[in-house]
Amino acid sequence: QVQLVESGGGLVQAGGSLRLSCEASGRTFSIYAMGWFRQPPGKEREFVASISWSGGTTYYADSVKGRFTISRDNAKNTVYLQMNSLKPEDTAVYYCAQYGSRRSGASRPDYWGQGTQVTVSS
Repeated sequence: QVQLVESGGGLVQAGGSLRLSCEASGRTFSIYAMGWFRQPPGKEREFVASISWSGGTTYYADSVKGRFTISRDNAKNTVYLQMNSLKPEDTAVYYCAQYGSRRSGASRPDYWGQGTQVTVSS
């Protein structure tokens, strides 16, 4: 049974930084692509970033390019999202996700975490 546990959310002022972590268990972490999604208040869940199994390929939503960085540590079964220059519009519940293949491509994730709240005050 796959489990994804996010941590690192919280309240931060605009312009600040946060680092989210997601520890995975239940299947071999190092062979699956990972991703981060978010759901702002009153809106649908949206893609934020993804990373391939080796970390060699990353994708970002246009809204976070240049501000967010996704990375992974396969020895720790953990994926990270470093968020800098945060804006009030980044306020959302952030979800970690695991894909069913080495690269995310156009596929949907197989598994989701429970989410962690990020609130950016102006």
